[in-house]
Amino acid sequence: MRIEDVRRHLTTPLTGPAYPPVVPRFTDREYLNIVYRTDPDALRAVVPEPLRVAEPLVRFEVMRMGDVTGFGPYTEAGQAIEVSFEGERGEYLHAMYLDNFPATASGRELSAYPKVTGAPSLYVDSGTLVGALDHGSLRVATATMGYKHHELDEEAARAQITVPTFMLKSDPDYRGEPRVQELVRTEITDIRVKWAYTGPARLQLFAHALAPLADLPVLEVVSASHILTDLTLAPVEPVFDYLSSMS
Repeated sequence: MRIEDVRRHLTTPLTGPAYPPVVPRFTDREYLNIVYRTDPDALRAVVPEPLRVAEPLVRFEVMRMGDVTGFGPYTEAGQAIEVSFEGERGEYLHAMYLDNFPATASGRELSAYPKVTGAPSLYVDSGTLVGALDHGSLRVATATMGYKHHELDEEAARAQITVPTFMLKSDPDYRGEPRVQELVRTEITDIRVKWAYTGPARLQLFAHALAPLADLPVLEVVSASHILTDLTLAPVEPVFDYLSSMS
C-alpha cells in the first residue's frame, strides 16, 4: 500500500477499521433522563477546570438508539454534569457506557466521548419505564419513572437535550506523555422531538470500583423525562488547550 493510500485511512486496523467513515444520523433515539442533586464537593473533584460547577446537578441518562447509520441499534448510559464555560451553560460528559464496540471506538477516537463498554438497558415493566446499567454481572445503576404519565412541552424537552456538551480529549504519545489534551465542545443539531413525557422518578446508584457512578451520590431527584427524537451530532471543536496553557 502506497504512502498516499495509508494517509487516507484514519482508523485501525488498516484494512478492516473498527468503525465506518460516516457521520451518524440517529433515528428514534429514546432518552430516559433523571436529573438529580448531588454533593458539590464530589462534583468539583471530577470536573476539570476551566469548566465551572454552579448548581450541583447531574443528569443520569439511558439512551436506546433505534437506528444509527453505520452502527445499527444499541443502548448507552452515563452521567452528564451541569457546568458553564466562559459564561455559556452546558454539560460535561463524565462517563458513558455502551453495548456497541464500533460506536465506542468511534466516539473515543474521532471525538472525545468518554465511552467504555457496559450493559445498559431501557424497557417497560408493569407501567414503569426502567433504565439500568450493569458492569459485567453487577448492577451499578437503576432508574425508574412512571411510563408516560404527563406530556412534556416539546420546547422544554428540546432545551434539555440540546445544551452544549463539553468533553476532555486526552491522547498520549508513545512515552506515555500527553500528545493531545484539550477541552472540546459539541452540540446536537437537526433535531426532531417526536414526543416527550415526564412523571415520578427514582434513581439508585451502586458502588463499583471500575464504574464509579455512585461517587456522585443521589441526594434529591429534581426532574425526569422520557423523550423520543431524531438527531445528528455536530463535530467537536477544541475550546481550551491544556498543553498550551502550560507554557
